[in-house]
Amino acid sequence: MARTRIFVTQPIAESVIERLRAAADVTVNPDGTRVPDQATLIEGVKNADILFALLHDTVNKAVLAANPNLRAVTSMTITPDRIDVAEATRRGIIVTNIPAVVTDATADINFAILLAVARNVVVGDKKFREGMYPGSQGNYFAGSAVSGKTLGIIGAGRIGQAVARRGRGFNMRIIYADPRRLPADIEKELQATHLPMDEVLKQADFISLHPQLAPETRHLMSDAQFALMKPTAFIVNTSRGPVIEEAALVRALKSNKIAGAALDVYEFEPKVSAELVAMDNVVLTPHLGSAVLELREGMANIVADNAVAIIEGRQPPNCINPEVLT
Repeated sequence: MARTRIFVTQPIAESVIERLRAAADVTVNPDGTRVPDQATLIEGVKNADILFALLHDTVNKAVLAANPNLRAVTSMTITPDRIDVAEATRRGIIVTNIPAVVTDATADINFAILLAVARNVVVGDKKFREGMYPGSQGNYFAGSAVSGKTLGIIGAGRIGQAVARRGRGFNMRIIYADPRRLPADIEKELQATHLPMDEVLKQADFISLHPQLAPETRHLMSDAQFALMKPTAFIVNTSRGPVIEEAALVRALKSNKIAGAALDVYEFEPKVSAELVAMDNVVLTPHLGSAVLELREGMANIVADNAVAIIEGRQPPNCINPEVLT
């Protein structure tokens, strides 16, 4: 009996590759510097029974149609919004995801880029490498204080709450907007005050975005919302790129309606506005929310759990279209 063939779209932890190779023939796309394009995915799928897909892989109809014998797409994503699940289901292809395991890692990077933009860490690093050193008492790289300021959380789910806890460590005042108010005990723990979104935008020194991406949250931040923010305020986004209308953000920054932005996600990811790239008061990271070695290895092992279960004829633990199993 022929062994199952797995195509992994980017390099993952070697321990997970070895585990997969014990159960299947494994091919790994060696280029980990960029998200594979459609042609790469199609070529890989042609010779695979299982596609091991990473977060940003777009698995559309063309990819799914590349091999009529494709059995499964085992994905390292929590929300498979880049996978055509309906088409996969129509073709009888199993689709799996992973549980929500990235809370602390995402909250960490959220606060890292918040600090970086407020204190001019990135531009200071760049200029220092170029030979500039105005001295510790100079004002050239003077930024904004973080401790004691007001942190506005938009979307108080798991990650929003985790960011609020980090804010409390900096003695920040926590205000938040969410259609569903938090239970009283959590509000008390976080010392968080629930307010309408407009009030959060008006009062906060840092706006941290954590809503789920849905039709009603697409372009949640646009011209009208940026106009409500303080001219000294910063916006931070580690949720989903389309939550911010990128062109409106550029307009707000160019007209000094806000002080700066720190982004880990982008509206047209992986593309980003050239105008944002050119701005010193903008910190940009390439979607590093879950980019922690131990976490990524754990995530890859969850995907492997699903793949091995499929190979062994068992129901995968994280199947999102179980109807195909019947």
